[in-house]
Amino acid sequence: MSNNDSIQNLRTRRDAVKILGAGAAALGIMPMAGAASAGAAGAEKPSGTAAASEIGYKDGQYILPPLPYAANALEPCIDEETMVIHHATLHQNYVNGANRTAKALAAIADGSGDAALTKAYERDLAFFGSGHSLHTLFWNNMTPGGSEPSGALADALVADFGSIENFMRQFTAASVSVEGGGWGLLSYEPIARRLIILQVEKQQNLTFQGAFPLLGCDVWEHAYFLKYKAKRADYVEAFKKVINWPDVAKRFETAKRIYS
Repeated sequence: MSNNDSIQNLRTRRDAVKILGAGAAALGIMPMAGAASAGAAGAEKPSGTAAASEIGYKDGQYILPPLPYAANALEPCIDEETMVIHHATLHQNYVNGANRTAKALAAIADGSGDAALTKAYERDLAFFGSGHSLHTLFWNNMTPGGSEPSGALADALVADFGSIENFMRQFTAASVSVEGGGWGLLSYEPIARRLIILQVEKQQNLTFQGAFPLLGCDVWEHAYFLKYKAKRADYVEAFKKVINWPDVAKRFETAKRIYS
């Protein structure tokens, strides 16, 4: 192999890592910000690092973040069996799919892959990548015992929806009425600089591009069917009892800072 070939191979690997990193940023997945990370849920994290439960990307790969609480901590609202399957198996599948697809797109970018498959891979990346991003959001959007919105976030909810009760009514309706599988999302819309509710089919359809997700309710059947069967509305009511509003507020402040 010539020196030029060796240099080109190094550049190819470097560019592949850049593609993965750019994808992580676009999906709102937090990278490792330091060598150490918080371990057990609630453990104090070193300054400048992201919580372990929010790290969805490391060393050029998407990774499955740990749950920020025990798998049974949200009972009776969310049962332990569902949490274990949902996190360890289904979320891991999204991680695997996102990595596989990003690798295939990197090969197309460096000329070693089949460019005719670009559309299929882009579609897969939208599905798997959005699944990874939204599930990482979902775990952190919940906390044992739940909480209530307060401070600047509560003020914004009132300003943009008339009242917190109005927001909850619309968020519930959007989540319950998703066709098939998908999500109800509270997001920050940076053009109008306001909060909006989005109804997302699968994880990537009916989106408002550029909107920053703050709160997500997963209404795929795998999120609730073991406990609630076909009673999605009952599951959504249970989800609202375990919302981690301080986490939503933190994301709200991040979104405003990014788009200021």
